[in-house]
Amino acid sequence: MTGSTTGLRIAVAIFVTCVITAACGADTSEAGDTSATEPPPAQTAEVTAPTSTATALVIPDGAAVYQQYCAECHGVDLRGTDKGPSQLSIIYEPNHHGDFAYRAAIREGTREHHWWFGDMPPVEGISDLEIEKVISFIRTEQERLGFEQ
Repeated sequence: MTGSTTGLRIAVAIFVTCVITAACGADTSEAGDTSATEPPPAQTAEVTAPTSTATALVIPDGAAVYQQYCAECHGVDLRGTDKGPSQLSIIYEPNHHGDFAYRAAIREGTREHHWWFGDMPPVEGISDLEIEKVISFIRTEQERLGFEQ
């Protein structure tokens, strides 16, 4: 768990605890004490955001992830390079290479097939969320640009 999510979870836990404590406060009035008929003053809980040392939760952009991890071999425009094939090739349409094939190739690498570029090594340092974002980006671009024969 990262520092930012830990800080956020702690802040939420403190807030929830304060709300529950305020809502479930014990009735300390004595029988016959009429001062208990007035509601107690409102209780508020102050929740502060994580300090500047905490990193904000960043949801990656699929296009940026593609440029960082994929473009060198598969081209900035997804049309391939001398190091890797075009992601717009009909070979990569979802009925032939589904999203599971992308996940496996990114995580584990893949042996050369269909092409002559050599084996694809696993992509080092990419998170599961980044993998999902890059696959979504590729699929969106395939739909937008169409497939090449």
